[in-house]
Amino acid sequence: MRRPVLAALAWLATALPAAALCTGTSLLDRLTPDDMARFDAAVAGIPHAEGLIFRASRGAAQIVLIGTMHIHDPRLDAIEAAAAPHLAEADLLLLEMTPAEEGALMGYMAANPDFAFITEGDTLPVLLGEDWDAVAAAARDRQIPGFVAAKSRPWYLMLSLSIPPCAMGDLIEQRRGLDHRLMTLAERRGLPMQALEPFDTLFGLFTDMPMEQQLDYLRMSVLDPELTEEMFVATLDLYFAGEIARTWELSRIALRFSPELDLAEMEQVMDQFETRLLAERNQAWIPVIEAAAARHDDIVVAAGAAHLPGDQGVLQLLEQRGWRVERLD
Repeated sequence: MRRPVLAALAWLATALPAAALCTGTSLLDRLTPDDMARFDAAVAGIPHAEGLIFRASRGAAQIVLIGTMHIHDPRLDAIEAAAAPHLAEADLLLLEMTPAEEGALMGYMAANPDFAFITEGDTLPVLLGEDWDAVAAAARDRQIPGFVAAKSRPWYLMLSLSIPPCAMGDLIEQRRGLDHRLMTLAERRGLPMQALEPFDTLFGLFTDMPMEQQLDYLRMSVLDPELTEEMFVATLDLYFAGEIARTWELSRIALRFSPELDLAEMEQVMDQFETRLLAERNQAWIPVIEAAAARHDDIVVAAGAAHLPGDQGVLQLLEQRGWRVERLD
C-alpha cells in the first residue's frame, strides 16, 4: 500500500486540534548535506518564507496578520504574549473559524450524520478490501474505536489519521492551539470576531471528492508511525523557529524516505492539495480581509501559518493589491 505524506499536508492546512507530545527525533535529523542543500534551494525564492507576525498597511488602513498553529504546544505562550498587544488595539479579529462557525459545524454534523459517516451501503471494511486491516490498525493506535472507523467517510477518517498516536492525549483533553487562545483573548476583551469563510468551506473540499478518490487518499494516509512522528517534531520546531515555508516543503523532502512511492504521482497529489487547501482559499479570503479593513480601523487576521508565505500566500496577494507588508517578529 502506498504511504506518502498526504496526512501531514492535511494537518498543515486544517484546523483539527492535535498536540505537541511528539518529541524526540526530528525528520530533519535524517537529512544529509545534499538533502539540506535541496531543502534550502526549495525555499530560497519563496516570498515571506519566514515570520509569524506581520503588518500590512495601505493608506490609513492597518492589518496585523498572525500565522497560527492549530495544535497545543507550551511554546505557544511566547507567541500568544506577542500577539496580545495587537488584539488589545484591534476592533476586529478575523479567523478561519470563530466559535459561532464551530458551533454551526457541530450542529450541522449532528443534524446530518451522513456528512462524516456512512449511513447506507457498504462501509470501509468492504470498500477498502485488503487495505482495511492497516487502516483499522492505524485507527486503533489513535484510540478510534473500530466501529467508528468502519463507518467513517474516507475523507473524515483520513483527517483523523493525520494526527499521530503520540498526539492524541491533548486532542482528547481538548487542549487547543493558538487560534483558540486568541479567541479566548478576544472574548475576554469583548473583541468582535468574524470568519474568513463559511463553516463548511474546508470540509467541502473533501466531501466534493468522488468516493474512489477519497478511498485512495485514505489508503495513502496510512504512514509509517515513526516517520509521522518525526515529521510532527520537525514541523513544530520549524514553526517555532519562524521558518514557515519550510514546514510545507518538508513534506516534499519526506517523499524520499518512502521508496515504494510513485514520486511523480505524489508530487501531483501534493500540488493539488496546495492549490485547494491553500491557494484557492487564500484568494477567496482577500476580498473578505479588504472589506473588513474598510469598515474597521485596525483588524487582526489569524490563520494557519502555511497560508502566509508563497506566491499565492496571503501576504503576497495583499502586496499585489497595494498593501505594504512588514514583518513584526
